[in-house]
Amino acid sequence: MFKTDISRVVLGFLRIQDIPAAEITQILNTAFDAGINTLDEADIYGNYNSQKWLGRAFKTDKTLRKKFKIISKAGIVLKSKPNANPKIKSYNTTNKHIIESVNQTLTDLGTDYLDILLIHRPDQLIDPYEIDNTFQQLKKDGKVLNFGVSNFTTSQVNMMRACMNTPLVTNQIEFSALHPQPLFDGTLDQCIQKQIMPLAWSPLAGGRLFIDKDEQTVRVREMLTKIGDELGGFNVDAIALAWLLKHPSQVYPIIGTMKTERIKSAMEALKVKMSVEQWYRILEESQGHPVP
Repeated sequence: MFKTDISRVVLGFLRIQDIPAAEITQILNTAFDAGINTLDEADIYGNYNSQKWLGRAFKTDKTLRKKFKIISKAGIVLKSKPNANPKIKSYNTTNKHIIESVNQTLTDLGTDYLDILLIHRPDQLIDPYEIDNTFQQLKKDGKVLNFGVSNFTTSQVNMMRACMNTPLVTNQIEFSALHPQPLFDGTLDQCIQKQIMPLAWSPLAGGRLFIDKDEQTVRVREMLTKIGDELGGFNVDAIALAWLLKHPSQVYPIIGTMKTERIKSAMEALKVKMSVEQWYRILEESQGHPVP
């Protein structure tokens, strides 16, 4: 497994709004005090503004950057990309685009380096040899320390690894009690086998666990509540995250809340001692049938 000192729960900035630097600073300090030392970003978050907003806090409080590891992503091109006017959403993993994206990210955040850079989504035109050269260049220049991918299938990860000298330390994937597919499609098996760190986006199903009323969500929510009571009164979010944390691939959930009380609640997951049977009871409700 990739040797890292990133926190077991990561704070994601997909949903950050244009709020004052002081408010972001408060969120960051609350997260840090709760045990989170890693932030997940991307060049396109906030319609290309998220990293600028986070950077305002770093520039206001110079101590913050040293407290946190930063993960960012590149490779998606939105129609709203500044100074580009693309006609459609597309992907671009060329050397030129990735280098430009990283340089803009560093400028927006007001930092000299990223701890981890990910290719955000599979690009059908991706050239792994060009990516390898790009990653080597970024590392040599001290701009990025480690590299990985996001939303890549097992075959895509195998292809990249076979063609590259640069280690891929992580694959960021969708994984939750409502989206258990990585358990069965080989993704988490590969993470264990290849010692790749799985980062889980939308570990609370984008908030659906709390509000949706479809049959699967209701079943899972009721079971999460029941097991939370059995274990001493943990909230649904803590049990849902603990379910991910229990997997032997060592999943790192990325929570997307900007509410300090939800950050504290989520970190209760680290205290949960879930039994094997309780884990399978949640899986059973997610699938809607007993395990074979």
